[in-house]
This record gives sequence, C-alpha cells and structure tokens, in this order.
Amino acid sequence: MKEISDPKQPAWTIPGYLEIRNNHLHISGADAEALADRFDTPLFVFSAPRIRANIARLLQAAAHHARLKLCYASKANNLLGVLRVVRDSGIDVEVNSGGELFRAIRAGFAPEQIEMNGIAKSEQEIAEAISAGIYAINLDSPFELELVERVAERLNRRANVTVRLIAGVGTRSHIGLQTALNTSKFGISPLEARRVMLRAVKNSHLVNLAGVHIHVGSQTPDVDPYLQAFTAMWEHLLWLHSETGHRLSHINIGGGIPVNYLRDRAQAAEIGEGPRTMLAAQLTAAEMIDATAGAVRASAREAGAEGLLDELEIVMEPGRSVIADAGTLLTRVRNEKFRPETGENWLLTDAGYNLMLSMVMYQWYYHAVNASRAAVPHVARYKMAGPLCDGGDVYFDLHGEGRLPDHRLLPGDVKVGEVIAMLNTGAYTAAQMTAYNGRPMPAAVMIDDDGSVEVIRRRDSYEDLLLNET
Repeated sequence: MKEISDPKQPAWTIPGYLEIRNNHLHISGADAEALADRFDTPLFVFSAPRIRANIARLLQAAAHHARLKLCYASKANNLLGVLRVVRDSGIDVEVNSGGELFRAIRAGFAPEQIEMNGIAKSEQEIAEAISAGIYAINLDSPFELELVERVAERLNRRANVTVRLIAGVGTRSHIGLQTALNTSKFGISPLEARRVMLRAVKNSHLVNLAGVHIHVGSQTPDVDPYLQAFTAMWEHLLWLHSETGHRLSHINIGGGIPVNYLRDRAQAAEIGEGPRTMLAAQLTAAEMIDATAGAVRASAREAGAEGLLDELEIVMEPGRSVIADAGTLLTRVRNEKFRPETGENWLLTDAGYNLMLSMVMYQWYYHAVNASRAAVPHVARYKMAGPLCDGGDVYFDLHGEGRLPDHRLLPGDVKVGEVIAMLNTGAYTAAQMTAYNGRPMPAAVMIDDDGSVEVIRRRDSYEDLLLNET
C-alpha cells in the first residue's frame, strides 16, 4: 500500500508522523526544535510507531503466504532500542557479524529467530553462531562450508546452513548496492553452489542444509530481479531433490525493498534519470512477494513438485523498508557565509558525512526541511555543507554528475541556530557513523506511541573519544 500525503501539505509530510504544527516540524507528535533544544544536536530521532507501521505493512503483505519469515536486516540500524521495537513488533532478525549476533541476543531475540550472513566470518564468529543454535548460517564460499564443518565437529554441535547463491542478477540500483552480479564479492556461483550443496548433504552429521539464499541488493526498483533470483533458487532446490532426495526447508529471497526518498519532488528534476528512478522507487513488499511466490507456484506445478513447495518457508530480510523513514537527523546551522563571486549563500551545519556516510559513498539524497520554520515555503537556494575538515563534506553534487541537486531548498534568510531536519535517515547512518575530526558521536532518542521520549543512545563525551586507547 502506497501512502499519499495531504495535498494541502508539503509532499514530505506523512499524516500522524511527520507533520507541521505551529510552524514547527513534529515527529510522532514531538516538536523537533524542542527535541534539539533538550538533547542538543546533531540528534537522531526515531519513531517507534513508524517502525511498527512499516513492519505491519510487511506482515500484511505476507498475510497470503503463511510460511513467510521476516528477518530484519540489522546492518541497516542495530541500535538496541531499535532492535527491541523490531522484536516486539513480531519479526525476526538477520545479522552480519559476531557483534551483530551479540546485539540481537542482548535485544531479546531467540536463537531460532536469528540468521547470519557475512562474507568473511571468523572461526570465532562461526563458533558463536553454532553454539547459540541460530536458524541458519548463510555460507558464502566452499571454504566457509569446510570451516563450519570443522567448528561443528569441534563443538560436537550440528550447524544449520544455507548456501548463498550468486546468479548474475542485476538491478537498477546503485552499482555498489547490487549484490547478485557475477562481479560482486558476495555468494557462490551456480556450479560451485551445487558442489557445496552435495558436500553438505554428504556431511549431514555436521551440517543441516536448510536452504538456499540470494540477495539481489538494496533499493531495488523493479520486481524482475526478484523473479530471476527466485527462479534460480527454485531450480537449485529441484535439482538437489532430484539428485539426493534432500528437501530444503526454506528459500531466502534477501531484502532490498525500496523506500521513496523523493516523496517531495521539488528537486527531483535536478537529479539524473538513473539515480532519480532508484531514489523514487515505489516497489512494495506485496508486489514483490505476490510476483515471486506466484512464479514459483507455477514452476512447481509444471515440475509436478508442489509437495516441495507446500512445506517451504520463504525468508525475507527487510532492512531499509523498516527503518529508513522512521529516522530523522536533526542538525543545527552553526555558521553562514555569502560568496560574492558566485552569488551563493552557504549554510554550515553540525552534521556531516560522518553521520550520513551514504551521502558521499553513494551520493544519496536525504530531503532537508527547516524544522524551525517548516510551514514557510522552501524556495531559497543554499549551498549546505557539514562541519568536517574535508571538501567533500557537502549536501550537494560536488562532481556535477547529476546524482544530487546543486543546491538545497530552504526558507529565505535562514539564521544560525535554526534546526534542519534530514528526513529518511534511519538506515545506514547511525550504524555507520564515526568520530572523524574528533567529533563525539550523537545521541539518539526514540519516540513512542504516547509521545514519550527515551534516550536510546547517549551522546559521547570527549572522554569517550579515548575509549580503548592506551
């Protein structure tokens, strides 16, 4: 279900969540400027009601497929406060390291709710996953199967494993977000995957080959890549059953359900067609699930293998679609300047790419709203930049390649001290932030249904910058 904004309000507003009251931005009922005053900036603000609503939409999409398991991709945002809301909303979790496994268990997820990806797992991480008895370890190479077998034998514990298949599936997302290409660092090629599957079945006393997995990538705008991925996995499932009689218990389709970062299209025309298509993607989980599950059902009927499908669990790993638009980064204007030579007004904020790494890594667009004067038309053009001692720490297209707008639109005459809200910053921001330039990492708060505000990450102190140094 695609949400529609109130036509009388700016397109970025979301009724009941992002609203304008008394000229201020309100987030789930909380005044954004008041939050900035109370907790200082930069400040991550997360909405528990929005996380729950996003998960409810995913569960609704899965309602026609009873054996569908949703595992939140914790790499998108693994703050404990976020993980606990996700857990309480009724879905499971996917982790990529021993640290994320530790966080998931600390957040209250049971072992059978946890699956693990990762392309360079250490022996210790594998031992931790096997000892915990998690749902599945997704194998990324033939060597990794050997490592899992060795650890399982040492621990005298049988490991649940899934083969991560790479089938040459491309998408219209950013090249760095495509993970099923033959040139990608992820997964096992089809021929090698079949060898791995045969070995796993042979060594069933050490490993339980539970499934096959493909992740096509993040922010995928079309359903076709999922169809190709699902078809490839189904073919491997049929082949394995024909060769050995072994029945897989699940197929893992990965994640990648997109978020529309261009709900407000005021500057969409300044972004090139390719990036614009990706950023404005509106493929829903329901559309993806219905198309892929329908294709597999048809294939199963043709192969006379509907019995294999009946007991097959379909696993999905939504991350961005759960948390991206549930987070807002509040940053304060700390300096302003005018360039007579270019006629440009500059605004310097206290949040840079140390908090929004994708803005420079993938030239990602996060919509800016003046939280202090949210109702005032945003028509004045500014060069916005962060505080870092790095010329690339800017909010606009530094390279002239049309991946970001050349300026940002805000109300006229923005003053030092006003609060700017960067929307849709819940995913791949707090999880990737650094203390570059000796800037203590910010606080994060969670707003609940009743409007209460809880600090889920305290602001670092200068002393924290020295943590673990000797």
